[in-house]
Amino acid sequence: MASQTQGIQQLLAAEKRAAEKINEARKRKASRLKQAKKEAQAEVEKYRAEREAIFKAYEDKHLGTKADIDNQIRKETEAQLEDMKRSVAQNKQQVIVRLLQLTCDIKPELHHNLILQKKLHGEFTN
Repeated sequence: MASQTQGIQQLLAAEKRAAEKINEARKRKASRLKQAKKEAQAEVEKYRAEREAIFKAYEDKHLGTKADIDNQIRKETEAQLEDMKRSVAQNKQQVIVRLLQLTCDIKPELHHNLILQKKLHGEFTN
């Protein structure tokens, strides 16, 4: 009986050591996964930074900087305003004359609905 208890004790001790080794292996695996995740994240960040730098260079080359775009928009706006001012200066007198003609040269006429009504009823001859 003593040898059976000793055998059982050995089995329990072996089982305990095996469980400890399994736990250690799980911890190592978890730490390796964390390390791999950190390395992958660092690699992703590095790649993202490279791609952003490439995009920024492309944007600067083809579109220009924000200040360049602002200057271009300002120049285009000023050019359009100058064109409008020039157009106003050229057409100002003609518009005034036309407005005066429309307001001062009144030619009284019957409304076209009244003309149609009179034509239908035979009261109006044109």
